[in-house]
Amino acid sequence: QVQLVESGGGLVQAGGSLRLSCAASGRTVSSYTTGWFRQAPGKEREFVSVISRSRGTTYYADSVKGRFTISRDNAKNTVYLQMNSLKPEDTAVYYCAADVGVIVTTAPDQYDYWGQGTQVTVSS
Repeated sequence: QVQLVESGGGLVQAGGSLRLSCAASGRTVSSYTTGWFRQAPGKEREFVSVISRSRGTTYYADSVKGRFTISRDNAKNTVYLQMNSLKPEDTAVYYCAADVGVIVTTAPDQYDYWGQGTQVTVSS
């Protein structure tokens, strides 16, 4: 199985940028479809972005499209989420997750492994 550790969260002003990292160990991260999700207080966990395990095809939630970019560095066994033009509504705990399935999904309950999360706070 794979272990995931997120980092890179923090406090940033609206319009700023952060880059989140999801470091994998135990297995090669490119063997999994890897997604980023977020959860704000009082809200359900929601899909942000995903990169497929084979071709590295990427998908984004409409709310982040054009502002966030997911990428993968196979040599570092790490998946990144570059977040630009951040808004206060992006404030949440961000989680990365890995799915062993062959079909790319945006449903959190389909993912098999999760990191502990990293807090992102965007001030107005």
